[in-house]
Amino acid sequence: MDSIWASAISSSALHKAMPSRTRLRAAGLALCCAIVAPVSADEVFVEPATFVAEAFGGKPPAPQKLWVTALLNEQVRAIVGSALPALRQKYWREGERTVWILEAIGRDKPITAGYVVEHGAIARTAILVYRESRGAEVRHAFFTDQFTGATLHSDDTLDRKIDGITGATLSVHAISGLARVALLLDRAARLSSQ
Repeated sequence: MDSIWASAISSSALHKAMPSRTRLRAAGLALCCAIVAPVSADEVFVEPATFVAEAFGGKPPAPQKLWVTALLNEQVRAIVGSALPALRQKYWREGERTVWILEAIGRDKPITAGYVVEHGAIARTAILVYRESRGAEVRHAFFTDQFTGATLHSDDTLDRKIDGITGATLSVHAISGLARVALLLDRAARLSSQ
């Protein structure tokens, strides 16, 4: 942007053709464009390792891997619009409690969320890393607490309606979809260990 601004100001044709006030306005506009350019930064609300440790009272078990079958990946794709990124999904398990760190695209960028599942129901939901420019209200307890106790119906939909947040519709859909995926993966992990 600096080179464009400098070349626009130093251009002899532009310099001669524009009065000084117009040149100042053009320079100001170029400067404003440089300042207002969107900046994207990850907002880390909870480190994933911290979330996992908290879920197990500070002493997390060793991570395990769930083999992702083609059928399971089809189900995940139907819920969140994309398959899981690997053939093995990392998770943590102790007794009936599993912890899942999952990502889905909100509007344009991935949202990282953590889910604690116990006895086939969500025990805790947390937004760990938020990368979108708006909609970060999904990180607050008034939203995430709605998932506590949620289970899956036989058609893999949540057993409850999740209230949305104005201006965060796509983030709400992503987090709700990931809740379904966490429950689906928990079910698959329990079945594979039997």
